[in-house]
Amino acid sequence: MAENDGSVNGMKKADLAPDPIAQFKRWYEEALGSGLEKPDAMTLATASADGRPSARIVLLKTVDEGGFVFFTNYESRKAKELAENPWASLVFLWDPLGRQVRVEGPVEKTTPAESDDYHHSRPRGSQLGALVSRQSEVITNRETLDQRLDKLTIRYEGKEIPRPGFWGGYRLRPTTIEFWQHRDNRLHDRLRYCRRETGDWVIERLAP
Repeated sequence: MAENDGSVNGMKKADLAPDPIAQFKRWYEEALGSGLEKPDAMTLATASADGRPSARIVLLKTVDEGGFVFFTNYESRKAKELAENPWASLVFLWDPLGRQVRVEGPVEKTTPAESDDYHHSRPRGSQLGALVSRQSEVITNRETLDQRLDKLTIRYEGKEIPRPGFWGGYRLRPTTIEFWQHRDNRLHDRLRYCRRETGDWVIERLAP
């Protein structure tokens, strides 16, 4: 029997796309169309080999059948943790829409070609910033960054800025994606897609 929750704002299994990536794109487009500031912002949670977690906000750059793509410094704390423990989770919060999406799965580096393409699509300032910053490294002061930036700006004036080998992309390949919709009385809707060994998806309703 089809679910009937009697709410315009609620979620029913019958209304969801069979594939969670398609469902995510649907919600993401609605978030973009709503005028939300930075709907691409997501919390990325990683953990070290001994299980110590850390989290930070990064930006989603692409989502496709392969997964969720973001870019960062390969020498940063998050990158070191992913090298030790290549599993992570993402959280999108679109609060004005009363929506949250949680994603979990293994993470792998994108191909060098993908990283090159994205690097060269960025504003020159961002390209230079990737060269300047050794992310998560302790520095003496702000002037250290400014001096590096000044030198590299002069060095690459009128030239193509190469992608540094320590900077590139990651792709999280989801094994579970949960869609959360606000409802009154904290009886929220939670519907989770889980990937089976066969590669297809099963949708489960969770208690709020």
